[in-house]
Amino acid sequence: MVNGFYASYKVQRNQLFAQTLDTNQAYAQKLAAATDNFIQSAHEQLTFAAAILGNSFADKALLQREAERLHLQTKSFNSVAVTNAQGEVLATSPNTLGLVGSLLTAGGAPEALQAKAPLVSAPYLSVSGNYLVLISAPIFSPSGEYLGYIGGSIYLKKRSILNDLLGEHYHKDGSYIYVVDKNRQFLYHPDPERVGQHTDGNIATLSLQDNTSGSVHSKNSLGIDMLAGFAPIKTTGWRIVAQRPVTATLNSLDDLMKNVIYRTLPLALFTFVCIWFLASFISRPLRQLADTAARIDTPDARTNLSKIKSWYFEVHELRQAMLKGLGIVNNQISQLKQDAATDPLTGALNRRSLQLLLEQLEQKNIPFSVLAVDIDHFKKVNDTFGHAAGDTALVELTQIMHQVSREQDIVARTGGEEFLLILPNTPLNIAQIIAERIRSRVEHLHTEPIGSINVSIGIASQSCHNQPTEDVLAQADQALYQAKNQGRNRCVVFVVSESTV
Repeated sequence: MVNGFYASYKVQRNQLFAQTLDTNQAYAQKLAAATDNFIQSAHEQLTFAAAILGNSFADKALLQREAERLHLQTKSFNSVAVTNAQGEVLATSPNTLGLVGSLLTAGGAPEALQAKAPLVSAPYLSVSGNYLVLISAPIFSPSGEYLGYIGGSIYLKKRSILNDLLGEHYHKDGSYIYVVDKNRQFLYHPDPERVGQHTDGNIATLSLQDNTSGSVHSKNSLGIDMLAGFAPIKTTGWRIVAQRPVTATLNSLDDLMKNVIYRTLPLALFTFVCIWFLASFISRPLRQLADTAARIDTPDARTNLSKIKSWYFEVHELRQAMLKGLGIVNNQISQLKQDAATDPLTGALNRRSLQLLLEQLEQKNIPFSVLAVDIDHFKKVNDTFGHAAGDTALVELTQIMHQVSREQDIVARTGGEEFLLILPNTPLNIAQIIAERIRSRVEHLHTEPIGSINVSIGIASQSCHNQPTEDVLAQADQALYQAKNQGRNRCVVFVVSESTV
């Protein structure tokens, strides 16, 4: 459902953007066409007046009347002026400008005098302090002599026909229109302070020479996300840009999506509750199987499995498989425990298991004796007869140690040919007897293809209950070292006085 809302929102958002871009482009084209028509009409009016003045250019009263007629009758211009070929003002309307007799040397006047053709000037600041553009038409005598021009000004920062034409927009939500000339200078803007400034905004910096219209999604100079359409005013080379904020465009869509969500929410909640109930009902036996599987090694695991109601096929098969595998798992766990605790070759306990059992003896304050058993010249056995024969000797030695020990005694392999026999509650003299028994049996054992082997044994016993286990093992090791030094194939007892037996 969320994905559906999101997809619907994205589709409608894109459609709104496309429609707004198309609408703004069409609106910019409409305003550009209206402005083009106004410029053409203004030129026609000025050209008609210029033809009249060309026949009686010396009649200053006629010049003044024609200037006043254009200013008052058409309301196309903020002011009208007639100049001679040198740029001297001969007539103006309104008369309050006080320009008659002055020489215009800046702004649109030099452009018009130089062009000697219908012209729309670049924006400039007039001598009267008004920021404006000049629309002019040349005046020629009947003989074709250039006499001057008649021009109408359009103020850019005050009320003018351009403001009336562009100032109203069909949205009141932050949308607005502006006009830039070929130099990217604002000719019209809702903010009068921006008129006359230059812009490098994304819209205005589009090529002003291609005379094409279009639309674009971009940010304006204030960083506001805008959807803009633009169109050229072909008679002047200006460009009109109509733009609308993205937030304003999306307001209606946001309201629509909120209404949709509010209306579908009750059904969504009801559907969710139904799905939750059905999912819980279906998953309950699976959850029970999972809980039982987590405690599969407990004694009541089989009973718990039997209580689960397997009312559909998948759960039934899973339960049967778990019941069938439970016995196998328990057997494998036992086997794994055994494998983890013993040496795989000889079956004797490994170092880890030995350490655990010694800790238990220490915790229970059970005294013990230690036999450190090592096969003499075992490397020579391996080098001469091979490792397989050496492995056979190790296995047979382990069997002998088990044969002469009790059930509670601990047989462990601690190295390649090194073994320990831990004798709980066994005094030193008994441990010595057992050690000699092992040495004698090994000596008389015939192993193919080796023949016979010998062992050296070091014997040590706890002198008191609080003697550390490590000390006893180290003493047995020292006694074994003495047995090796004394010629091997013998048993040596460790004593504090360091005398040997």
